[in-house]
Amino acid sequence: MPINRLKSLLTIFCLILVCQISYACSMYKVTHNGSTMVGCNEDNWRTTSHIWFENPLTTGAFGAAFTGSRNVGANRYAPQSGMNTEGLVFSRLESWYPKKSVDLSNKKQITDEVIFLSEILHDYKTVAEVKRHIEQYDHSIFIDDVFIYIDKSGDYLVVEPYGFVEGDEAAYVLSNFCPSITNKETARTLIRYKNGEDYIKNHSVEASLTFCKNVSDTMHVCRNRNGDGTLLTSIWDTDNGTVNLYFYHDFDSTIQFSLSTELAKGDYQLYIPDLFPKNSEYQRLADYKTPFNTPWLRVSLVVLAGILFLSIVVFGFDYLRKLKTETLNVKKILLIGLNLLLVAYLFVLATNINIYYFDAPYTHYSSNLITASSYVPFILLLAIIPLFMYMARRLTQKSTALLEKGLIGANMVVYLVLVVGFNYWGLFTFIN
Repeated sequence: MPINRLKSLLTIFCLILVCQISYACSMYKVTHNGSTMVGCNEDNWRTTSHIWFENPLTTGAFGAAFTGSRNVGANRYAPQSGMNTEGLVFSRLESWYPKKSVDLSNKKQITDEVIFLSEILHDYKTVAEVKRHIEQYDHSIFIDDVFIYIDKSGDYLVVEPYGFVEGDEAAYVLSNFCPSITNKETARTLIRYKNGEDYIKNHSVEASLTFCKNVSDTMHVCRNRNGDGTLLTSIWDTDNGTVNLYFYHDFDSTIQFSLSTELAKGDYQLYIPDLFPKNSEYQRLADYKTPFNTPWLRVSLVVLAGILFLSIVVFGFDYLRKLKTETLNVKKILLIGLNLLLVAYLFVLATNINIYYFDAPYTHYSSNLITASSYVPFILLLAIIPLFMYMARRLTQKSTALLEKGLIGANMVVYLVLVVGFNYWGLFTFIN
């Protein structure tokens, strides 16, 4: 197989990987008649979307606005997109780049991503200045990210973990890939990117809110379940110093902020869901409970797994002890085997957030075992009736020890709780 073909296949695989395990996003920029506008789609399942305004701390610096949803500390969020009063815009997208063995010992280290990203907008107004600044740093710490900066003239700078890509096309689209290692054919396997590129190609480019809204709408995503739908769209107007927000892929409602007006109020932060009319799709996402956003559910998984594991030990020891004197007990073996599967699956549920949002049965990007575990809920559903009949009979037998009766009753409760939970999380595909 030619080496270039092999590289393309590897890149396609990694793009699929990024889209499955991360928060895939997209952006574009258009320049027409001297005006530049930038649109950013943040696609994820967080419910902590914010916009904030920061005035400069030093003379000669610039005020800026940022959007973001990933909490990195007390009331601090990692910037996802933003613009300063000089019209310099940036956007951050998850991506993949192979690690390199490069001597970066002479580079400055980035110790705080929020400070690093914020200071760029506070201190610079052109992509040339941004490049000179970033070149001083080891930015390979952002190995899973690609950044793009666009200035008022329409020039752009793509910042990859180990290098840069520059350009000045009138229209440019980017999604979850590094352009230096991704050819056009491979990039177009990402539907967000393909849709945006096709829309711009088939329409007259305008630096207008209407045109940009249509591009953003074309590039947005909305999964069947509570997956990484487009949480927030921001459209930055570098000429007028404004940003229009569209929340949770609803393009009928927008809120516009003028940077100069908002910065005059001082530094402050807004919770974006409170700014928009009630959105039933978003409300469904906000109300959706998983062990990753509801601590008591995570504790519950541990407790349920503990009961099942204790049952494995007790039933297993009892079975081995009576093995020489009793005939083969198929139903007890089935009970022990099912509990082993359930304990393993509860561990998977406690460590893989994607399962709760992507279609079931869930397909893991690299683990066949995790993919196979997605069928455990169906095994439970098939086994629960014969097991309940067996356990009910054991409960009524006088020969059944008190500890065994207690564990049998606990197992019956655990199975029922798990069936209800699996159904709530949409793990029974044919039911949901």
